Amino acid sequence: MPAPATFVIAGGGLAAAKAAEALREEGFDGATVLVGREPHLPYERPPLSKAYLQSGGEREKIFVHDAGWYRDHAVDLRTGVTVTDLDRVAHQVTLSDGERLRYDKLLLATGARPRRLTVPGHDRDNVLYLRTVDDSDRLRATLSGAGRIVVVGAGWIGLETAAAARAAGVEVTVVEQEQQPLLGALGPEIGPEIGPEIGPEIGAVFAGLHREHGVDLRLGARVAAVTEAGVRLADGTHLDADAVVVGIGAVPETDLAAAAGLAVDDGVTTTADLRTSDPDIFAAGDVANAYHPRLGGHLRVEHWANALNQPAVAARAMLGRQAAYDELPYFYTDQYDLGMEYLGHVPPGHAHDVVIRGDLAKREFLAFWLRNDTVIAAMNVNSWDRTDELKALVQAASPLDRAALADPATPLRRLIRP
Repeated sequence: MPAPATFVIAGGGLAAAKAAEALREEGFDGATVLVGREPHLPYERPPLSKAYLQSGGEREKIFVHDAGWYRDHAVDLRTGVTVTDLDRVAHQVTLSDGERLRYDKLLLATGARPRRLTVPGHDRDNVLYLRTVDDSDRLRATLSGAGRIVVVGAGWIGLETAAAARAAGVEVTVVEQEQQPLLGALGPEIGPEIGPEIGPEIGAVFAGLHREHGVDLRLGARVAAVTEAGVRLADGTHLDADAVVVGIGAVPETDLAAAAGLAVDDGVTTTADLRTSDPDIFAAGDVANAYHPRLGGHLRVEHWANALNQPAVAARAMLGRQAAYDELPYFYTDQYDLGMEYLGHVPPGHAHDVVIRGDLAKREFLAFWLRNDTVIAAMNVNSWDRTDELKALVQAASPLDRAALADPATPLRRLIRP
């Protein structure tokens, strides 16, 4: 590569910051320019719906690096600026301030944006979203003065927001169009081990948790309109609220890539080394729909672990080295006194058998999703220090004895085959 080389990173979140870090750790000594839309240093998003939302304290802990790190590692950090145009022929990007930058390699870490409501009243001032630190600050300020809120969507963001609001003493109604929370994330399951007293989905565990903490959970309900005083449901019911918080998913930020003619399909399509359809352009984090060699297909994951770990692979590939991202998808949540970790992948839209080890009623259990008696995903709920064992079971990809898997008296390590 002709020297001096310039690598440009489009995006200002965790994936972007970790990519700059990985490039330096891999020995890249050329120019590194990181361009981020927000005026803040790159930061991590999980605290925005958890501890930071509830307290607002220790703000400096959300940042990936302090300002001095970028200076000390010669990373040209451009905050409050976006990449507005990508010229693949000229190897050049145009920034929102009019500047043009030439690149030798480009990493797209543009992330995702919240999916918006489209019903009448969706643009009212009392409608809030949670994606950025500024969103979290605004929502926390709202909770400090609100008596009641409506949360639209019972996914991770919606449920974590509901938990934070209840901790602030705010009355909460969650409106979810599905029949249980988290069906989009966890999928429907089948299996006699769950038991009729709990219900047919793991989501029922989370429904019970929130109802015990005073959340009015409206399942199988749709929002028809946002009003000045709350929301109106499709059945005509009006729910009073001082604010409406929307958590109905996210959309990958692919506009730049699509306009430049890159392959896009629910994200920017990449190979296992995170290379796009242009050999000099890579993608990582929420925006990347990457081929996963272990799973045998493309997968886009909107969780912290991908943004944390994919950039190291992208950095090696940008430097012309062999690399492939094959980490199992991983995410976690903290709600009230419940902590959960999940790893693996259950293809959406399919019911899979599930085996439970532990006590669902006490919310202390392990859950295993199976296909042909092989564990494809696993979850631990209030059962700690089990992640390595669960990961080994998923990676083993070998048929297991279901009874032994469900039996707490059988050590999981005995079921792990090399």
